[in-house]
Amino acid sequence: MKKLIATLALGLAVLGFSGAVLAQAASAPEAAASMAAVAEAAAPAASAAEAAPAAAPVANKGDVAWMIVATLLVILMTVPGLALFYGGLVRSKNMLSVLMQVMVTFSMIVVLWFIYGYSLAFTEGNAYIGGFDRLFMKGLFDPAAGTFAMGATFSKGVYIPELLFAAFQATFAGITCCLIVGAFAERIKFSAVLLFMALWFTFSYAPIAHMVWFWMGPDAYASADLVDGLNAKAGLIWQWGGLDFAGGTVVHINAAVAGLVGAYMVGKRVGYGKEAFTPHSLTLTMVGASMLWVGWFGFNAGSALEASNSAVLAFANTFSATAAAVLAWCIGETLVKGKASMLGAASGAVAGLVAITPAAGNVGLMGAIVIGFVAGFACLWGVSGLKKMLGADDSLDVFGVHGVGGIVGALLTGVFNTQALGGPGLVGDWVTASVTSNAIGAQVWIQLKAVLLTIVWSGVVSLIAYKIVDLVIGLRVPEDEEREGLDITSHGETAYHN
Repeated sequence: MKKLIATLALGLAVLGFSGAVLAQAASAPEAAASMAAVAEAAAPAASAAEAAPAAAPVANKGDVAWMIVATLLVILMTVPGLALFYGGLVRSKNMLSVLMQVMVTFSMIVVLWFIYGYSLAFTEGNAYIGGFDRLFMKGLFDPAAGTFAMGATFSKGVYIPELLFAAFQATFAGITCCLIVGAFAERIKFSAVLLFMALWFTFSYAPIAHMVWFWMGPDAYASADLVDGLNAKAGLIWQWGGLDFAGGTVVHINAAVAGLVGAYMVGKRVGYGKEAFTPHSLTLTMVGASMLWVGWFGFNAGSALEASNSAVLAFANTFSATAAAVLAWCIGETLVKGKASMLGAASGAVAGLVAITPAAGNVGLMGAIVIGFVAGFACLWGVSGLKKMLGADDSLDVFGVHGVGGIVGALLTGVFNTQALGGPGLVGDWVTASVTSNAIGAQVWIQLKAVLLTIVWSGVVSLIAYKIVDLVIGLRVPEDEEREGLDITSHGETAYHN
């Protein structure tokens, strides 16, 4: 009966949301692929007979090939990368429960993304949320003509199939929700995980993604008199000038806040603070962390949306910052505990990957290494000193690593973006695509506003979503089931047979 109620509640949450947002979101053309609108804005005044038809954009096969690979790499990050990283950190009796929560959450979010999530995040609506122009992915592929809609990148005249962009972004939505799993591992109901994820994805992930990443595309900026109107159609944080190359706010801070709220709402594990909660397989955790590092090159370098110089910069920065964070965490552990641990090295790698995410294509080579070192030390404090201060049983340190690392990376992006410190700067005028640098203080303030908005938005949505789930089906398994382990009690399986 509980399973039936959970299923009905999930369906009602999705359907209810559609009606609520439809009432407030303006229906508008899809921005990235609207070549007809771009052509109309850019063309000089002429009669229909005199005007030459705009050539249809054609994707470069190299860009397409790279983005397909990048998408596959992000899937590798999640299943199996994140699943094994988390799975190795829990006790053996809960190994399969974590693997299930990651795999099924990822699958569910991908389906919701293709039904309505992509449309809410990446179509024109208002400053906070998109519309329904791409509901059920309509318009991306014309089976009669055999043609695909094209989506803009960050270079004028350069396009990739919009369907490929949508698939790439689907992996981001999926892994973001999966990150939250680590905060309440080992004591939450499986049905509660899925219902919460559907609600949180709808009301937190999609709006934050829209606010940070939605804009009208470079070719829309055809003349100076169009700039203000085009900027006004972008997401709120994009309008502010926030820099988030691959998801410091959208992915890591967003998920970390949801995880921290969940740790409070679900409560501490039975025996927390009294019994040892030793990871059952650091070998699997190291394998998972290594897959995360490999897959993260698709996550960060793929966010350039082209096989371009920007992708190369993001690739190199992801490489070096992560290595620096591993060293920093090991140094910190040695200074504090007298020895470095394998768990610390793996955690340091993830900390560096998190911190460089918003900065990947936005800072220079030495700036990336500094960000990695700072993140290694900061996240070590996050999982030790800060965790004790917060008093929450964040099982796998989601906030200590993803929250602290995401905040460090977002703020330091504002420091090291400037060309004076070796950064690439930013596009100051999309009409001419000219590059400039903001004052460090001004850009850090913009970054801080983006961080604070994400924390508040995700915190409020998470609190409401957890409360709804608790009222509908309950958040936590009974104590006897928690003691026996969720593998057997929730899934009827065991990871290991003696």
